[in-house]
Amino acid sequence: MALKDRIAFGMSLPHRSPDTIDMSAVRQVAQRADTLGFRDLWVTENTLDHVFCFDPIVILTYAAAVTTRIRVGVSVVVLPVRNPIHIAHEVATLDYASNGRAILGVGLGRDHHYAQFQVTRERRIRRFREEVELIKALWTESKVDYRGTFYQLEGGTMAPKPVQKPHPPIWLGGGHPDAIRRAAAIADGWMGSGGSSTAEFSRSVPALRAALEKASRDPGKFPISKRVFLSVHERPDVARAELHRWFTTVYHNPSGADASGVHGTPEQVRERLEQLVAMGANHLLLNPVCRHVEQLEALAAIVGLS
Repeated sequence: MALKDRIAFGMSLPHRSPDTIDMSAVRQVAQRADTLGFRDLWVTENTLDHVFCFDPIVILTYAAAVTTRIRVGVSVVVLPVRNPIHIAHEVATLDYASNGRAILGVGLGRDHHYAQFQVTRERRIRRFREEVELIKALWTESKVDYRGTFYQLEGGTMAPKPVQKPHPPIWLGGGHPDAIRRAAAIADGWMGSGGSSTAEFSRSVPALRAALEKASRDPGKFPISKRVFLSVHERPDVARAELHRWFTTVYHNPSGADASGVHGTPEQVRERLEQLVAMGANHLLLNPVCRHVEQLEALAAIVGLS
């Protein structure tokens, strides 16, 4: 049975690279992924970055405008350094403009995000939870009265409302045990980061499934995903070199090419993806690090979409 008959596949939109990204590649990947039947298109949020990176909402809006069916998501917005009211309006507008295709991924981010945006890390988890609550309220209620520790809103109104009901899915990231329990409690999906190792993913999935069951939620209906940085080439040494450059330049983590990424011939890549499915993934975000249009076609063949 083809991989695409067992799990869903997302495709990364070209958006973050050591090299300049041409808009023609963005358009080609978006439209071809839509035609081939990939479930969704994804980007990350990296506002202050040492490499080329698009703003997520702007580039997803462009992708939505040149496609018809494929969903568009960001994984993840570093929510505690953003105003949740702005995020709610941006994503509601994206959902409205795309006719109900938006997905919002949110996370706590890393220490440097707080320093860059001059936001305190203190009580960031309480702030994060309030932000998720406020976003959901603004998406679903005609008038919002919200009284939290960090956020207060009296009679807040927002339009347009999202097309999706009750609201666009909110996915969480993070492999910490607390983050996994939080995802089971308040999220609509979970995605392991591309920088996290395969070993970490294998430990996170059973913990997430147990937390979902404890929360009386069906793990089979909850998206459990991982971003997979990868390179496919008939010459395994070329594939590994491409991925090694990515992890070295973008993540400053050369060892990530083997610990976290997937590289090799089509047969080798298929085997590695099968391993992630066996670990419990029911969705995988495929993130080529270069040769985006060519890689899209190769990956579609590997998973059975072409």
